[in-house]
Amino acid sequence: MKLSRTIPAAAAGALAAVAVRDLTQSKRAILHNYPVVGHLRYLLNDIRPEIQQYFIERNWDGRPYNRDIRSLIADRAAGKAGEQAFGTELEVYQVGYEYLVHSTAPVPMPDEAPKVRIGGPDCRQPYDISLLNVSAMSFGALSANAIRALNRGAALGGFAHDTGEGGLSPYHLEFGGDLVWEVGTGYYGCRTDDGDFDPDRFAEVAAHPSVKAVSLKLSQGAKPGIGGVLPGPKVTEEIAKIREVPVGVTCVSPPAHRVFSTPIELIEFIARMRDLADGKPVGFKLCVGSRVDLIAIGKAMIEVETAPDFIIVDGSEGGTGAAPLEFEDHVGMPLTHGLMMLHNVLVGLGLRDRIRVGASGKVAASNDIVKRIIQGADYTNAARAMMMATGCIQAQRCHTGKCPTGVATQSAWRQRGLVVSDKSEQVRSYQEETVKGAMRLMAAMGVSRTDDLDPTMLRQHVSATSTRSYAEIYEWLEPGELLHDPPKKWKADLKLADPSRFHHPNHR
Repeated sequence: MKLSRTIPAAAAGALAAVAVRDLTQSKRAILHNYPVVGHLRYLLNDIRPEIQQYFIERNWDGRPYNRDIRSLIADRAAGKAGEQAFGTELEVYQVGYEYLVHSTAPVPMPDEAPKVRIGGPDCRQPYDISLLNVSAMSFGALSANAIRALNRGAALGGFAHDTGEGGLSPYHLEFGGDLVWEVGTGYYGCRTDDGDFDPDRFAEVAAHPSVKAVSLKLSQGAKPGIGGVLPGPKVTEEIAKIREVPVGVTCVSPPAHRVFSTPIELIEFIARMRDLADGKPVGFKLCVGSRVDLIAIGKAMIEVETAPDFIIVDGSEGGTGAAPLEFEDHVGMPLTHGLMMLHNVLVGLGLRDRIRVGASGKVAASNDIVKRIIQGADYTNAARAMMMATGCIQAQRCHTGKCPTGVATQSAWRQRGLVVSDKSEQVRSYQEETVKGAMRLMAAMGVSRTDDLDPTMLRQHVSATSTRSYAEIYEWLEPGELLHDPPKKWKADLKLADPSRFHHPNHR
């Protein structure tokens, strides 16, 4: 009888000790918020590869088991090399498989990663941006602690933090990390009472020393054609004050801008924003839709005789916390094609040398950085991977306000497990190791500068028995080619592209 009472007491004491340890540790938000039971999540995570392999070996799942990118991000956030045993687990002979071409004579890896100078001829305060930065994620969509962790990580690592369209919150400014202030169709942070653009308020916010550049959001990859959405349960009193919207009411940005309606007006507005920002770099972000529109915007740059300092291409595969499924899966151009299309338009119109191009949309690993540069980018932005570095486990509860890790919630109780000092170090470490990995890949490819990467260095399986390089598969225009001797298949779009209006099918 005595023994029967002792065992339960000992078990209860052990569980109590585990609970105390979980509540006092700061490394894992799940254990902090859900002591004891949270260990089940990590147990399942640890055995996940074995379970998946078990099913594959028995043909219960027809998909190949690919190494989990989440494990790579977690390892890099923890400062580990992220190396794995055994060979590739990808279907290397599958049509569409891509690989980087290594050199027989690799070069030494550079001591420091290069930065990209953003700032065209009309920019008076250029900014040197990292090869990998925090992509646009708003306060409101993310918690205060998540914003703090991202910004402190950016400050520690010397890279940029895009604010997202939800306005500039105090949490973006707390640690002094470099900011790219995003202005969307709702003009949050620089809006009038009726939702129009307020130039005086814009100039005031843009003057903040932490704001290094301003990005005008035209569209987002995960939901192009509609405005941003912040579900009502996440619109707290604090967020409503920052955005100047009603408390508890779903905050929907308009689908289009009120201050311009043509390509020429867009470029003129970019120039106006740059003047109001005292010459800081100003650009825009979009998910590419029509090649005609890109050409029209380029023609507008030529006509107005100015250009944005940068353009960010957001791929349709990019993520979001809230959007209709149909838009997420079936609207917008994937990053690879949108990026190469913009690059070709800028090159063909003789504009590429004055505009820097950023790429965002499922950028996570070092090879993503190298591939996107080959495809036409100068630098990259990551959102989902940066969220994972702060502790996101992809619970897909973003839209409910009940994120278990405190990343995408306004619940003070849920945020308590996201310890800023720890997670910011993870953000810094992930970014540093990923950029370092990109430099390692480039060295293996025989180049030490991003300018030396070219489309011959990225190959794709076009059939089960043959591969071709990007230089062979895709078209690459020569500087000024669209102005002087355009290829036949570009002529129809060149004719349709009108800088005085955006393209619509009825214009044909």
